[in-house]
Amino acid sequence: MGDNKLTVEDLVRFPALQLRVLAGEHGLGRSVSWAHVSELEDPTPWLLGAEVIMTTGIGVPRGAAKQRAYLYRLDDAGVAALALSAGLHVPPLHPAFLEAAEERGFPILEVPLAVPFIAVAQEVAAAVQEDARQRLGAQLQVFGALRWLAAERLDAAQLFKRLERLSGYDVYLSTPQGRPLLPGVPVPPDIASLPPSVDAPPTIPGGFAVPVNAPGGPAGFLVAFEREGARPAGLAVVQHIATVAALQVAMVRHERETLRRQGAETLAELLQDVLDPATARRRLARMGMSPDVDVVLLVVRNTDEDAVVRALDEHPHLMLGLHPDLYVLAHDATPLREIPGITAGASRPLPPGSSLKVAQREAQWAAARAAESGQPVVSYGDDTTGRWLPEDPGVLAGLVEHVLGEALRYDAAHGSELIASVQTWMERDRRTDDAARALHIHPNTLSYRLRRFSALTGRDLAASGDFTEVWLAMRAAQQLGRVP
Repeated sequence: MGDNKLTVEDLVRFPALQLRVLAGEHGLGRSVSWAHVSELEDPTPWLLGAEVIMTTGIGVPRGAAKQRAYLYRLDDAGVAALALSAGLHVPPLHPAFLEAAEERGFPILEVPLAVPFIAVAQEVAAAVQEDARQRLGAQLQVFGALRWLAAERLDAAQLFKRLERLSGYDVYLSTPQGRPLLPGVPVPPDIASLPPSVDAPPTIPGGFAVPVNAPGGPAGFLVAFEREGARPAGLAVVQHIATVAALQVAMVRHERETLRRQGAETLAELLQDVLDPATARRRLARMGMSPDVDVVLLVVRNTDEDAVVRALDEHPHLMLGLHPDLYVLAHDATPLREIPGITAGASRPLPPGSSLKVAQREAQWAAARAAESGQPVVSYGDDTTGRWLPEDPGVLAGLVEHVLGEALRYDAAHGSELIASVQTWMERDRRTDDAARALHIHPNTLSYRLRRFSALTGRDLAASGDFTEVWLAMRAAQQLGRVP
């Protein structure tokens, strides 16, 4: 028995047990932690992994498909081997069952009728006694992790590397969605190793997966895979490491909440313009924001604050709620674009520490445009003319009526398209031929419509002042939804 680690092959070699391998011989290297009698067709909810399941055959199904499913359940739960008592209640073993054992390397053993199950259990208990002492030592060392954390100022990555060495496992942490849970600690290489729920059995192929509990519900999972050549310390140690992870998560959340409060206070002072640029830059640097990268001010409306927090979780930012808006100062608006149904406006980029007075007006204007257009995020620079329009719908309606009212009523009464024709002509930089092709009409027809529009509105489209007034009125009509 190498490295004090009991294997299925060691049991097969014990002369007194007289075990015979029926199938799955290339899985004899599996480690054994216990031997347990079970006559259930599905004992997996009560297993921890690495057990030898002994049965007289009462729980073994008779059909080929059910026998194969029985084997898969045991193997998926991390069972080391299945030991069947010869000559009792074991039904005929179908070839499909034995083939599945060979494919998976799952040992099927036969126990002679003369060998009681208790003899197998005693041999296993005696063999794992020394290993139990090693596991207890590992547990005591895990309890010392908090002392390391305080005395040596270890960060999460250093702490969990040390826990890996003493536990014999490669340790991973992730949220239920597979994202990093603690900075510096990797997520599992395969997200499929995460349990479907916190109530799932802890045993997974090659190790354990246990929930990391936190106030309000589990924060994620700790996945521990046995490391080749190491002596894994068992489920109890993995659960203790998960407790350490939960404490680390609580500490990180507390630090983030403190930074969030400080960030809200700083953003409030920036909006009030009471911080000098040097002080503002120092404050932003403490919040993790680079002093050399421009920032944008965002106004977020009609969006769940928790969704914004999750989207910006890994990005330095400041956040302040000023009902009904949520203000965010960040290096980039991109993370917010992934939030379903978000409505947000962004200012033009500006150097960190600059006054936010102008940026606040820009972000509010852009947020209003986002709400009107249905776009998730609008930046102030996206519209080169509409920014000059007021936000008051009443003022916009007055502008539309004053400039376009007669033409709008004419179109409504005659089914004509004067407004659409002028709008298309303006958008194509007053190129009559291009606009006519877009409208699918003759250029002469378009020229007639432009003259008719001018006559109705009293605006000469060849004059710069009149053209500008019409253009702004068209944009106001778009914002009010009166034209496309």
